[in-house]
Amino acid sequence: MHTITEVIIFYFSGTGNAKQIATWFAEFAEKKGFDCKLVNIQNIDTKTISSYASDKLLMIISPVHGFNYPKITLNFIIRFPKGNNRVVLMNTRAGMRIGKWVTPGISGISFYIASLIIKIKGYKIQGMIPFDMPSNWLTLHPALKLKSVKLLHKVNYDRVEKHAGKIFAEKNVFFAFKEILQDLLVSPIALGYFFIGQFGLAKTFYASTACDNCGLCIKQCPLNAIKMLKGRPFWTFKCESCMKCMNNCPKKAIEAGQAFLIIISVISSITASLLLNHLFFVKLSSGFIHSLLFALVFFLFIVVFYRLQHLLLRYKFTAKIISFLSLTHYKFWGRYKSIPDHRWKE
Repeated sequence: MHTITEVIIFYFSGTGNAKQIATWFAEFAEKKGFDCKLVNIQNIDTKTISSYASDKLLMIISPVHGFNYPKITLNFIIRFPKGNNRVVLMNTRAGMRIGKWVTPGISGISFYIASLIIKIKGYKIQGMIPFDMPSNWLTLHPALKLKSVKLLHKVNYDRVEKHAGKIFAEKNVFFAFKEILQDLLVSPIALGYFFIGQFGLAKTFYASTACDNCGLCIKQCPLNAIKMLKGRPFWTFKCESCMKCMNNCPKKAIEAGQAFLIIISVISSITASLLLNHLFFVKLSSGFIHSLLFALVFFLFIVVFYRLQHLLLRYKFTAKIISFLSLTHYKFWGRYKSIPDHRWKE
């Protein structure tokens, strides 16, 4: 294996957390005298990538979605050409703050699926490192306060400096192995989210009456998952809940329908139970069959009711009711974007 002469960092980022980590690694790489290149996965055509000389260190960083790398990142890794370079895998996950302590997120199967693909392609894994940046999943919780955001940025900057020193000295850093037990425990959830859960969350987003149809969400979506339908933004099943649209909207018009998702889940569960207990000629008591039927019914209802909701959003009265039932509609819920360094260094 050749000595490192150049560092290439591939990143995918919705609200800036993964990009921030990539930028910090680039900063320390340049301080060590390495040439460094940042590459946004969103803007690259993998068909144009050829194998890299073995003296180039390759780093890949992406957020964790449902305890796994999002599809855009996995597709990038799958389509990446074969090679024999050193590769460092990293992720950003949902960090929180309790006092001066940063609560860790969970990486799930993100590192293990990606590292398997990378190894099959001939690369050598030099590191697997998680970073607990501020959680941005506003569908589930309000945005973190600025004080917490500043602390998490500082803590992770220090972690990057520490790990960068080892990585650029060509040492292995497998910090992720310390959490392998909890990662394995959540692996069924990760698989469930990848095949089912992400489609439900993709249909929680909508544009409220505050939307002025500027089209920014459509232009900036890394997956082209938003389209204009009947004069309003419409989220397709390509959406991976990276939160970029919600957090970048200048009018804060993009909201998440938590009540919508709960209602659909309850209706789907009742319908699946009725089908199993009353309409089928053979009683099917298998938990797997029940889960599969629930998933199919849930998917069908999501398609139908999300389109219905989209039509109801055209009318001010029903649109206000829909917004009233969304926690993201209220100011206290807030929005989140990664902050520049000067903000947390103040």
